[in-house]
Amino acid sequence: MPALFKASQFKQVKVIDAITQTESIQDILLTSDGNFQIGLDSPPEDVEISDRSGLILGTGLVDMYSHSGEPGFEKRETLSSLTASAKNGGFSQVGILPNTQPAIDNATATEFWRSHSLFLPWGGITINCEGKAITDLAELAPHVVGFSDGKPISNLALVRRVMEYVKPLHKPLMLWAWHSNLAESGVMREGKWSLQYGLAGIPEIAETVALASLLELVALTKTPTHFMKISTARSVELIAQAKNSHLPVTASVCWMNLWQSDQDLHSYDPNLRLSPPLGNSEDRAALINGIKNGTIDAIAVDHTPYTYEEKTVDFESAPSGVIGLELILATLWQELVVTEKLTPLELWQALSIRPAQCLNLDPQNLKLATLFDPNQTWTVKAIASLSTNTSVYGKTLTGKVLRP
Repeated sequence: MPALFKASQFKQVKVIDAITQTESIQDILLTSDGNFQIGLDSPPEDVEISDRSGLILGTGLVDMYSHSGEPGFEKRETLSSLTASAKNGGFSQVGILPNTQPAIDNATATEFWRSHSLFLPWGGITINCEGKAITDLAELAPHVVGFSDGKPISNLALVRRVMEYVKPLHKPLMLWAWHSNLAESGVMREGKWSLQYGLAGIPEIAETVALASLLELVALTKTPTHFMKISTARSVELIAQAKNSHLPVTASVCWMNLWQSDQDLHSYDPNLRLSPPLGNSEDRAALINGIKNGTIDAIAVDHTPYTYEEKTVDFESAPSGVIGLELILATLWQELVVTEKLTPLELWQALSIRPAQCLNLDPQNLKLATLFDPNQTWTVKAIASLSTNTSVYGKTLTGKVLRP
């Protein structure tokens, strides 16, 4: 990443302010301490004038949930490499799921994260994120951004109790709607492409049946709940119905589901093995429209690093998940903004202020902090992550964050 911390002026920059919902063309100054000033009439004499054009300055990005290798899985990702990945991607805040080793399931386990303001740890709902015994939620509450196991919880009676316990704590509760018995041993979305590719299919009801049940619990308890990893068109409908009924729900989609679909699995690339799986083209269109109309509040990275040895196996044996912190903005800009499926402001809001709102963060604390060149090309090899489990590794992307 270019070292831009020498005081520099950039002319005619497109400023996307997700908080005020405005776009404007401004001259901006990058100060030596790494902050941006906008619309200066006369910059200091010693400022370097940049000849870059077509740049975008936007609100710092916020990722609701991603995985850290450290502690416990340092071969996949260290805190240092994760920090660099987040900054390279333009992120000001990243939520960390609790399934580390040890799990973030008690106040002591949160101490590891307290000196790292970039990261917002989620506290485990259950001990060791095993879906069995509920953690001491009240003890965890002051030290975490919210509560989630980062994976499905099948015991609905337990989920009901959790909703009742969490409500007075005023912390986000995040659930993944997924019915493992309906998913069985499937590895991709059930449909014509799973038949053609000879891969075991997962029916969409593995998500929607679970989501419908959890929405009933929200209706009963009135506990604000965020639904992560929404991936089907029917789920978008269910979330829309819940919001129209004034249930306190928000939802997010993982970035991969917005630009690839089940048809793309023709290569059997293990880096496309995801959970939930890539949906069909109708799902993708519904998810994009859900972002556009506000049914889906946020786009999440769900950065999930694996070592080369773990991921370089046959498709059916590969663990689910991909990296993405350094890739998401460039990819979605090309796939959604350039193609006019979303406006620049719509994409930026879904990657910044709206996830911040889902996390109960004060939007006023978000700064204009991400400088992005939508025209710069680069090869996905020089990345900060220790892992390379992405389908675009070695390929050329257009669009690069210049200064997070």
